Amino acid sequence: MSKSTPATIEDVARLAEVSIATVSRAIHTPEKVAKETRLKVTQAIAITGYTTNAMARSLRLGRSNMILVVAPDIGDPNFSNILVGLENEARSHGYGVLIGHTQNDPQRGLEYLKFLNSNQAAGMILFTGILPFGHQTMTARLPPSVGVFEPVYNGGIPYVGVDDAAGARKAIDLLIAEGHRRIAFIGESRTRLAHARRKAGYEDGLSAARLELDPRLVMPGDGTIESGRLAVEQLFMRDTLPSAFMCVNDQTAIGVMLALTARGYSIPGDFSVTGFDDVPQASFMNPTLTTIRQPRTAIGKQAMALLFKLLQDEKPEETEILIAPDLVVRNSVGAPKGKR
Repeated sequence: MSKSTPATIEDVARLAEVSIATVSRAIHTPEKVAKETRLKVTQAIAITGYTTNAMARSLRLGRSNMILVVAPDIGDPNFSNILVGLENEARSHGYGVLIGHTQNDPQRGLEYLKFLNSNQAAGMILFTGILPFGHQTMTARLPPSVGVFEPVYNGGIPYVGVDDAAGARKAIDLLIAEGHRRIAFIGESRTRLAHARRKAGYEDGLSAARLELDPRLVMPGDGTIESGRLAVEQLFMRDTLPSAFMCVNDQTAIGVMLALTARGYSIPGDFSVTGFDDVPQASFMNPTLTTIRQPRTAIGKQAMALLFKLLQDEKPEETEILIAPDLVVRNSVGAPKGKR
């Protein structure tokens, strides 16, 4: 086999000493192939460098074997690990993944909708939390779709994501256990369902501890570093300060920490701060950020598995799958200043 010639499935079958059908099953439905045989096929694939070409297979079969992943910001630290789970699960079924980057532009969303309606993708994974398509006649013809990361606000499509309320409850319970009684929530939103669910967890935690919710400590935010910084400045201007900040995500928490340290305060000496997501920057902050870790790869894997059920016309047992998050305790939380 020439190095310039791409390896074929026949090359893999010959080296593994199995049939082409067995190679195909080992790639697409590995659970149906004996472990020893799967190992032989895997080794043969590694030696030959063979890769399945989902686009070429789509052309041969006259149907798409591609899944469109639509995301508002592929630079979001949460995106890449969820994508790993999505792509691994897609490849195990013989599908490929296309990424559509909307950049929060409705026109781009409409372009991707046209792409879907031209049968160039079998299904869609939606990160945006909304169906960004204003054209109802085209939206009505959407292929099977699943939302991830952000529940779909106006689409009624199945969703796989982290249990936002449970994660927020873990963060608020930690702060209360440390002795905090005035805890701000940074990141309230009327349009982001994930934010609303995290706020609900915050409220449940206060209620369980019989602490009164102070609406002056609930600040809006869009999940950016700047929104966290702005919330701190507004609280100082109002002279309504908490002893701890519970932030809707890590980006917001980083903004809060930067604003507090710019004013000369120490964390957790003067204020405690928690985030949500556990993005890579969380462990590099000074101090390191206590946060809620999203099981991102698991979310991607389960979302794609759910989509394949829909592609096979199976009715899913659940239309919303919530995966429990983990509390990651680092150095940004301590007891209130007056209780040490």
